[in-house]
Amino acid sequence: MSKLANSILQETTKLNNGVLMPKLGLGVWKTANEQAEESVAQAIKHGYRLIDTAKQYGNQAGVGAGIKRGILENGLNRKDLFITTKVFNGDQGYDSTLRNFEKTLQKLQLSYLDLYLIHWPVDNKYIDTWKALEKLYRDGRVRAIGISNFDIEHTKTLLAHSDITPAINQMEFNPINQEKDILSYMNLKGIQMEAWSPLGGGEALSNPTIKKLATKYNKSVAQIILRFDKQMGVITIPKSTHVERIVANSQINDFTLTTEDMATIKQLDKGQRSLWYKDFAWHAGHKPNAYVDAVQTWD
Repeated sequence: MSKLANSILQETTKLNNGVLMPKLGLGVWKTANEQAEESVAQAIKHGYRLIDTAKQYGNQAGVGAGIKRGILENGLNRKDLFITTKVFNGDQGYDSTLRNFEKTLQKLQLSYLDLYLIHWPVDNKYIDTWKALEKLYRDGRVRAIGISNFDIEHTKTLLAHSDITPAINQMEFNPINQEKDILSYMNLKGIQMEAWSPLGGGEALSNPTIKKLATKYNKSVAQIILRFDKQMGVITIPKSTHVERIVANSQINDFTLTTEDMATIKQLDKGQRSLWYKDFAWHAGHKPNAYVDAVQTWD
C-alpha cells in the first residue's frame, strides 16, 4: 500500500467549472527564492501537488525551479501538479494583466496555470482585471480563475460585471479569523474558499484551547488547526520551509475532530485580520505610512 494511502494529499475538491483541485498544498509567502525552490521540491517529493505563490512574494523564479526539480526528480508530469499564482496589484488592468501573465509563465517555467487569482480588489481596476482573466480562461491558458481577499461587497460587484463565476476566493482563514459571513456567502455562490495563513500565526499556534485539543488527540497544534480547516470545507496552503513540518502538515487524516471540539474552535473566532484593505497604499482609504504594495525582493 502506498505511504500516501488515505492521505489528504490525495484528496481533491471539484471546483464550479469541474476542475479538481487538491485540498491541501504548500504556500510560500515570505519565502526567499532559494528556500522556495527547496521547499517546493521537497513538498512535491513528499506527495504535495498544490503549490501556491504570487508575483508579490518575489519568489516565482524559485518556485518555478522547485517545480521543475520536483517533476524531474519524482518522475512526474506537469499535469500531475496544480499551480496557483496571482495578479500583482501593480499589474492590474486589462492589457497589463495579459502582458504580465506571459512574464509570470516565464518566471515559473510553465506553459499554463491551473489557477490564476486577482490578489486584491484594486480600486477601479479589478473588473478590467477579471475580464482579462476570463480571456485567459477561454483561451485555455489557465484551467480556473478566481479571486483573493474579496469581501462580500467586492464579490457582488464582480459577479454583476462578470461572465464567469470565480472558482476560488482565497482569504485569510484560521481559528482567530474565520470569516463566517464571507464563507457562508461563497458557499451560497458555489465559490470554493481557500485559506491563506491557515495556521493563524503565533496567536493561534499558542492558543491554550487548541493546545489542550492537541494533547487530547496526540497531535500538534498545527495539525489540529489544519484538521479544523478541512472539516470546515476550506482548502489550505500552510507555509513551511522545514521538511519535517511539511510532512507533518499533511498527516491529518488519521483523526476527526468531534462536533463538540469543532464548536469549541469556532468560539475562538475574533474576526482578527492581519492584513486588510486599509493596510494597502493602493486603496483610497489607506493611512499614512501604510504597507506599500510592492514585489518583495530576496537575496
